[in-house]
Amino acid sequence: MAELIRGLSENGAVVFCGVDSTDIVRRAEELHKTSATCSAALGRLLTGASLMGAMLKDTRDKVTLRVSGGGPAGVAIACTDGTGNVKGCIDHPLVELPPRADGHLDVGGALGCDGVLTVIRDNSLQKEPTVGQVPLVSGEVAEDLTRYYAYSEQVPTVCALGVLVDKDLSILCAGGYLVQLLPGASDADIDRLERNIAAVPPVTEMLRAGLTPRQIMEQVMDGFRPEILETRTVGYQCDCSEERTREMLLSLGRKELEKMRDEDPSCEVVCHFCRAKYHYDLNELLAGADAPAPEQPE
Repeated sequence: MAELIRGLSENGAVVFCGVDSTDIVRRAEELHKTSATCSAALGRLLTGASLMGAMLKDTRDKVTLRVSGGGPAGVAIACTDGTGNVKGCIDHPLVELPPRADGHLDVGGALGCDGVLTVIRDNSLQKEPTVGQVPLVSGEVAEDLTRYYAYSEQVPTVCALGVLVDKDLSILCAGGYLVQLLPGASDADIDRLERNIAAVPPVTEMLRAGLTPRQIMEQVMDGFRPEILETRTVGYQCDCSEERTREMLLSLGRKELEKMRDEDPSCEVVCHFCRAKYHYDLNELLAGADAPAPEQPE
């Protein structure tokens, strides 16, 4: 499981959320068999989604991030619940590109930047989800999430995300943080925070050195005397099930199910997020759909 913390500056002007998502990204790599570049791309998106989920006010709420930048890796998706647990997928997980000139993995090249970041918020108190969309800045994920907060939610935000992949494609470390200015933040608060962020090393460098999310927060919020609001564990969790998959098939309608049955009565459904496989006999499924509902006791 991954460690996630939320903290607040003593003056209430700055909020911090940070996570060591190494275990999450390792699980994603294990499930999707991603190349180094795609591990970094999907890992950053999962990490960002986990941070956004942990910042939600209601644990019943959900957020879905969708990066569609026209790159060779295709569309990348990450979903989070209101506790920071995540799941995700990427269209073409084996895409690999040469490193950038600075030696870093070319995540922006894999995802592309000719497209949009879509953020879908499912609020338990609203009938319809809220959809926000911003043009991609770079496809590097962190910059695009920062832009989303600035333009769609008008919240000054700094987002830092990182995934370090070893030569054997294993995940050495992964993590990230969100820092947001709250109403009432002074110019002095802004100046100090900007100096702090400019001075701290990249996320993966800090994690590789053994720093915990709390220690990262203390560096990012140096001088703000932050207090921890919450510490929790989060993980890669898929909520698919045999019953939910059955309901999904039934929602296709009788005509479509009969067409599928005529081609092959044996149906296999594979979850995009966790690769779980569910098997159904379409004849039995159709017969069950015709059966009258059981009478309720008076």
